[in-house]
This record gives sequence, C-alpha cells and structure tokens, in this order.
Amino acid sequence: MTYRIAGLSDETFAPLFALEDAALAARNARRVTATASRGFPCRVSLEDAREGDELILLNHTSHDVGTPYRSTYAIYVRADVKPAEFIDTTPPVFEGRPLGLRGFDAEGNLRDARLALPGEADEKIRELLANPAIAYIDAHNAAHGCFSARVERHGDAPC
Repeated sequence: MTYRIAGLSDETFAPLFALEDAALAARNARRVTATASRGFPCRVSLEDAREGDELILLNHTSHDVGTPYRSTYAIYVRADVKPAEFIDTTPPVFEGRPLGLRGFDAEGNLRDARLALPGEADEKIRELLANPAIAYIDAHNAAHGCFSARVERHGDAPC
C-alpha cells in the first residue's frame, strides 16, 4: 500500500482572512506576518510561508475522535493557497524537521509511533503502515508539537 499526504482544506480557513483582528481574537486566533522564510509552516500548502506572507495562527483540532487521543493545537494557514497533495513522497514542510509520527487504528486509538529525524519521514511512515492495524498517521513537529499533516493509506501497492 502506498500513502497520501494532503494539506487541509483552504475552504475551511478562507473566511478567517476577512475577519477583523477583534473577531479573530474572539475565536482564539490572530493574524501574523512571517518574519522569516522558515518557521511558519502552512498546513494547507504544506510549505513554509515566505518572509512577509500573511498567515492566520489558530487552534485546530487535528484528531477529532472520541478517544483519549483527541488532539488540538496551534497551526498556521495562508490565504489564497490550494491544498497540496503528495503521493509516496513527503511535503516540503517535513524537510529539515524532526517529526513525531503517531499511528492510529480506525477507531482513533494510538497503536504505534516513530520519531523521524530529518530525512527519515518516508522510511518511518512505511514502517508504521507495514502494520495493518494502523489506518492513518498524524505527523507533528517534534519540537513544538504542532500538527503537520495526516498520512493516509492510498492505492493497492505494498508500502
């Protein structure tokens, strides 16, 4: 089985960019400007924003399940970008970052996990997906803990 990594839906976040700062604050969100071309990873495009790009920093429930493994944390999103899709390859936002890869079963329970150092994400994803009990993997930045992307099984070929 192969894998697919996709960015979050741009339609979910597009309305936020039209809100005033006070309305964003009421939603525990804020408008920020990237101060560098690294360190502001967009969860829609799965690329780092470029210095000067406008983003929204908000709380996002990445693992919305009825188990103790429900997860919510801060993420960045950019305006006017489309969701990225990667098949059997990792997105630019994974590059150069250690990742925590959490493998969940179909009910949303943690079954296994891996730490992927820079350059190891593909290998560790395939290791986790070799376990048929793992339905999907949530990738998180290891240092800051924020959700990076979901890895799902894709196609019929062996991983």
